[in-house]
Amino acid sequence: MFLDQGMIIFVLPAMLFALYAQSKVKSTYNKYARVFSKKGFTGAQVARKLLDDMGLYDVDVELTGGHLTDHYDPRSKKVRLSREVYHGNSLAALSIAAHETGHASQHANGYFFLTFRNNIFPVAQIGSQMAMPLFLAGFFFGSGILMEVGIALFSFAVLFQIITLPVEFNASSRAMAMLSAAGFIYPDEERGAKRVLDAAALTYVAATAVALAQILRLLLLRNRRD
Repeated sequence: MFLDQGMIIFVLPAMLFALYAQSKVKSTYNKYARVFSKKGFTGAQVARKLLDDMGLYDVDVELTGGHLTDHYDPRSKKVRLSREVYHGNSLAALSIAAHETGHASQHANGYFFLTFRNNIFPVAQIGSQMAMPLFLAGFFFGSGILMEVGIALFSFAVLFQIITLPVEFNASSRAMAMLSAAGFIYPDEERGAKRVLDAAALTYVAATAVALAQILRLLLLRNRRD
């Protein structure tokens, strides 16, 4: 079961890609965390100024624990930045802060893919938790219905990952535009900022690849069980 054909053909290559993506993010972040922006603004200052420029005065910028735990919370309307980003003035810190601000901009503008992703999140979360137990129960006990339900639930988790791609790429695009327009980085710093954002986006591509590989594996197992 755990070394079936689907695991070897689909899942293992996707997992190797995911490991590469994680390594790429880490190496790129570490490199540009040591390249300090010439103007010396911190991530917190960048996020606050960009939000204010968009009139998003009701969105707070606050410190959060952990490493690379930066995110935008649409429910509480907060841009949460890790310590190294909040206080840091590196190209990595500014890029990440601007990226999370990009999500706040999406939320304020009613960006379709972000709204859609937020709406399916509860179902996708249930799907990611319940799909495999249901599918495995159906597989071992010969219940086609349970396997179909497991696949259907997991499809929502896959859809969530797919919808995440345009959300993240668009946030990065907004981040680059805002950083340049607001004058936080010079033209010769744009390449470094873009590399940070591109590396981060690669992790979402990898996560989507793993999800797609997993559902292909489930479909293959179901067909072999029939």
